[in-house]
Amino acid sequence: MDDWLKYSEEVEASWVTVDLAIFTLRDDQLMVLLIERGVEPFLGRPALPGGYVQKGETLRAGALRELWEEAGIDASRLHLEQLGAYGEPRRDPRGRVVTIAYLALGPDLPAPVGGTDAERAYWFPVSQLHKQSYELAFDHADILSDALEEVRRKLEYTAVATAFCGKSFTLTELRTVYEVVWGQHLDPSNFRRKVIKTAGFVQPTGEQRLPPTGRPAALYRRGEAWLLSPPLLRGGGQSA
Repeated sequence: MDDWLKYSEEVEASWVTVDLAIFTLRDDQLMVLLIERGVEPFLGRPALPGGYVQKGETLRAGALRELWEEAGIDASRLHLEQLGAYGEPRRDPRGRVVTIAYLALGPDLPAPVGGTDAERAYWFPVSQLHKQSYELAFDHADILSDALEEVRRKLEYTAVATAFCGKSFTLTELRTVYEVVWGQHLDPSNFRRKVIKTAGFVQPTGEQRLPPTGRPAALYRRGEAWLLSPPLLRGGGQSA
């Protein structure tokens, strides 16, 4: 027993947190949700929303709670999935903290409202994150980089692009998701052909949207398939 107590005293206490990389499209730009930290460490620095998991709380419940407390966003509209665990020993100056990162996507999400230890919350263009003044706190730049690549990869093999759209959408709106996230132009005719050819990707609603000018556009909804076969590939191709 004495040996066990001695061992316990020598072991550094560990904590578990959750962090969220949340993406949406606003004005045809890929945006990520950031907070300005209102407490130390990294007071005033931008960061991903997140915080400590409470006793008796699941990881997912902690992520949903932190999103609501720090940004005032209801996660019921989001596609939410676990991205991975980050546990570099010096990632948090307060001590040994392991974080579970979540990836979240949603269609044109509302303006966030800062709360708890977030001085403010705001959407920021992913394309502008390279600026020196937006060096993220902790290891959040690594988490964000991994999350962005995961979204780009999933667009190839899954129907996750529809998470950026409303309940119904045009193929032009769906193509915009791919173009913005991948950062490349896609030929409209080829994209339409590939989407329609991919079984279960989208389903026509039978309705149309009348634009201010031009012809009415057919509306679609997400189909029953999650895995795309054949997948849509970033290089502009499509596997056989």
